[in-house]
Amino acid sequence: MLDSIDPQEMLEPYSKRARHLIETALKMFYMNGFQATGIDTVLNESGVSKMTLYNNFGSKEELILATLRLRDLRWRRWFVNFVEAAATTPEGKILATFDALDAWINEKNFYGCMFINAAAEHGGLDDPIRKEASEHKRLVRDYLVKIASECKTDKPEDLATQIFLLNEGVIVDAHVSGNKAAAVMGKKAAELLLRVS
Repeated sequence: MLDSIDPQEMLEPYSKRARHLIETALKMFYMNGFQATGIDTVLNESGVSKMTLYNNFGSKEELILATLRLRDLRWRRWFVNFVEAAATTPEGKILATFDALDAWINEKNFYGCMFINAAAEHGGLDDPIRKEASEHKRLVRDYLVKIASECKTDKPEDLATQIFLLNEGVIVDAHVSGNKAAAVMGKKAAELLLRVS
């Protein structure tokens, strides 16, 4: 389940300088956090003027939302392509989600999930940034529901939610504890879950 929009298409309405600002901000927000990364720091790093920021986004919040939308499209495209290439059976695809996470958390530049980080830094459920993070998680879970509905189970929604929670736990443990084997352990738990579902 991939969006019809390509990540590059999302950037097309923006000027070249605005696209560069989004790319720079995405990298800096992911590495250093949203609150800790001041807008002046992003502007200095990108070499883009405040005028470009305000003409294209209006505020730091709108720039954050643009970076999250781009990250969502890129990350889900990568995740789905990885899983679909790794396995042909629905059960195999469920297990391949952990292989994808294992590859990701063992990358040199892994700083956790940008959406979990965004939700942690932006309080209320009505916060637009928190809503964007929640939407990303819903779309990931929807993909898992699609896979689970092809499995031999009477409760695909339950199975998808359980796998989703295992995936999320893997990401948090890898980020917070530095556990580079988190996905391997998560996969073992998923194998047990598939046997009893």
